[in-house]
Amino acid sequence: MAKKAPIAKTTTSIEDSLWESANKLRGNIQSSEYKHVVLSLIFLKFISDKFEKRKKEIEKEFGSEFVNEPDFYKMKNVFFLPENARWSHIVKHAKQDGLAIEIDSVMTAVEKSDKSFAGTLPDNYFSRLEIDSARLASLVDTINNIDTIASECELSEEDLVGRVYEYFLGKFAASEGQRGGEFYTPKCVVTLLTEMLEPFQGNIYDPCCGSGGMFVQSLKFIQAHQGSQNNVAIHGQEFTSTTRKLAKMNLAIRGINGDLGEESADTFFKDQHPDLKADYIMANPPFNQSKWRGDAELTDDPRWADYDTPPVGNANYAWIMHMISKLSNKGTAGFVLANGSMSSTTSGEGKIREQIIKDDLVECMIALPGQLFYTTQIPVCLWFLTRNKEANKAKDYRDRRGETLFIDARNMGSLIEGSRKQKELSVEEIQEIARTFHAWRGEKKDGEYQDQAGFCKSATLEDIAKHDFVLTPGRYVGAAEEVDDGVSFVEKMATLTSKLGEQFAESATLEAEIKKNLAGLGYEL
Repeated sequence: MAKKAPIAKTTTSIEDSLWESANKLRGNIQSSEYKHVVLSLIFLKFISDKFEKRKKEIEKEFGSEFVNEPDFYKMKNVFFLPENARWSHIVKHAKQDGLAIEIDSVMTAVEKSDKSFAGTLPDNYFSRLEIDSARLASLVDTINNIDTIASECELSEEDLVGRVYEYFLGKFAASEGQRGGEFYTPKCVVTLLTEMLEPFQGNIYDPCCGSGGMFVQSLKFIQAHQGSQNNVAIHGQEFTSTTRKLAKMNLAIRGINGDLGEESADTFFKDQHPDLKADYIMANPPFNQSKWRGDAELTDDPRWADYDTPPVGNANYAWIMHMISKLSNKGTAGFVLANGSMSSTTSGEGKIREQIIKDDLVECMIALPGQLFYTTQIPVCLWFLTRNKEANKAKDYRDRRGETLFIDARNMGSLIEGSRKQKELSVEEIQEIARTFHAWRGEKKDGEYQDQAGFCKSATLEDIAKHDFVLTPGRYVGAAEEVDDGVSFVEKMATLTSKLGEQFAESATLEAEIKKNLAGLGYEL
């Protein structure tokens, strides 16, 4: 067995080491397969480390005769793993032929060991990839050197492995092009959604959950505010089978129980939660999804009973109406869409948007800066919908009926270090946007709300109607006021005129010099 190296105080060296190992697979498998190879192995290592730790505790406290009793593990929320489902079984065969087969057998054993693991891990995946044995062994050795439960680590084991997992999802999204958007939403966008919605209690739903980032961030928010994750229930759905497996692993690593439906399925054609009424909905649907249904399919679906049938050519409004249909009577939703959704009048979309506005469901619209997403430069926005804008003393909300907040954050964000095209919102910028929203709702802890030219504006339904029911924030917030520098117009003109005179004189001197040089060459002007 390879010797375990002590873990660092941060995960940076671990992340870099793992990424380097993953890159050793280049040329042997497609880059789109990296995440399933690496993250599956990290998952196996993590649950095995927790098992081994608990095994030692049981032996010390109760005696060695109880180390194979599953109930002693369940009482501490640790999965009992039979011998053939442990990481040590993989390490034992790391230097032998047939390593891929052994890894697949361990994955199968893990899934059989507990029903909650069903459908989590790839089936006969490593054998089918035919990865070079030496490269696979090198990756196993690197992962073996991660001690996920080292006592000197400042993070909990869930945070440690979760951060490594999150790091990989981001790296894979950045390296895979358009496919990356299928399973990963930039962390700053997810954090902003969470800080706005504050999902403390009730049902949380994501109809296109990808790798589960919305759920993870929701639980992080609850923990950061000393809440209990027992007060929320996770519900989600994902169309792509392999991505659904990533989500299940992502949740399991953090000890989150979530209902992702019985199978991977199309949300429009096979809703896995038909009777759900959610208190919080967070989503990043596919941008401008075309041909999402046939001309005659889903035309009489009850989800759009209150509105016109969404067009075949773009699913944006189908997603909006699906989420509206899932909201409880006090539910709120926050989701990402392409900017075109705020103003489009194509194929009846304008009529649908107008009715949603008249129903007073739109609480806030945010225009985001460009370059936030790994996979597209399409400008995007955030929609926030709610079933109830009435005053709520318990939550310190004022009555917002007939009002909508517009925020233009397009000038926010900065390039990520080491990137020439990728931006992110800073923690301070996320807090500024969230504080503005909470203050507008009337929450005293966030101060008094005021319109700010160029940034935020509270508009009435009448204001929106005057703009033909277009929801683009720039139409409402106006231009930012220019800062008065205290210099009078007369002084500015005198300075500018003097500078212009100097530039004219310099230009004349250069012209004379050029003519002189040309004359010396026999060319007179």
